[in-house]
Amino acid sequence: MADATEKPLLAITMGDPAGIGPEVVVRAWSDARVHERCRPVALGHPEILQRAIKLVGSTARVRVLDSVTTVAQLGLDPSDQSTIPCLPVGSDDVLDAPAGKLDARSGQAAYEAVVLATRRAIAGQIAGLVTAPLSKAALHAAGHHYPGHTELLAELCGVDDFAMMLYLPQAELPHSRAGLGVVHTTLHCALRAVPGQLTPGAIAAKARLANAVMRDGFGVAEPRIGVCALNPHAGEEELFGDEENRIIAPAVGMARADGVSAAGPIPADALMVRARDGEFDAVVAMYHDQGHIALKLLGMHRAVNITLGLPIVRTSVAHGTAFDKAWQGCAESSGMVAAILAAAELARRDFRFI
Repeated sequence: MADATEKPLLAITMGDPAGIGPEVVVRAWSDARVHERCRPVALGHPEILQRAIKLVGSTARVRVLDSVTTVAQLGLDPSDQSTIPCLPVGSDDVLDAPAGKLDARSGQAAYEAVVLATRRAIAGQIAGLVTAPLSKAALHAAGHHYPGHTELLAELCGVDDFAMMLYLPQAELPHSRAGLGVVHTTLHCALRAVPGQLTPGAIAAKARLANAVMRDGFGVAEPRIGVCALNPHAGEEELFGDEENRIIAPAVGMARADGVSAAGPIPADALMVRARDGEFDAVVAMYHDQGHIALKLLGMHRAVNITLGLPIVRTSVAHGTAFDKAWQGCAESSGMVAAILAAAELARRDFRFI
């Protein structure tokens, strides 16, 4: 086991306190692999964390910290799973927010944790952050009008060239070289808005981001990037649309000119099968569900959300707040473990886009 000082210090935000975030954070803490790979610290209200510990019947105790500097100097035994260091964030108002329900107080608490973790990562005080899910509606109710984590993080980091990538680790895909990533050209928007947001430049930019993270973040030499078509059968010689010839094919050409080993446009149903079988290391999807559905069918509870284009490491679970299951003691935590391990790997390689 490596010395504690050699392991990256990761901030784990608890997400929306009314959702399953606090529970999956506590459950993940009991996984020995987490402590073998990193030094995690929770960000959120300590009382919420304590409630989650009681919910799952854990014997862990909360150690309340006063600063990230204190975290870095803890010197805790990295194999100690019985102590959860917690950096307090937010007001006591959140303690009265109902479990499993949308509430502005919960949205505010989730927002403040993300902001603090991001600022500490930018300052170099932590090696990366892993976020439990927040409610976009609760975020809006609290007055923060972002479509989700991705756009908030991009603004905090001051970047315009960014993307969401869902990533399935290699352990889930035995034919892959380093797992499989799916990058989304458009993200949180209405389906009818997708064609108007697609441009050759936008698609090529996502291919470059996918190439960079698979090469420098996960160690794949010359990553192979497959680019999805938008229409069924890639437009069937423009019988079902001309976006493939007019927008996507030129984007693939631009990516190749930039040194990316890109192929496409390929019908999405065929491309995802070929990627699963190891022909491609990453896929560029045209819209949210085109990428999400396929990857989640391959590994719903092990998929990791990675934000590309940031000057910091950020990963997350690939699921939402699950208000219908929140605070019932039945949440699945393997996604949080996978997100922590992916962040630890990227941080170990000191991977950054900027």
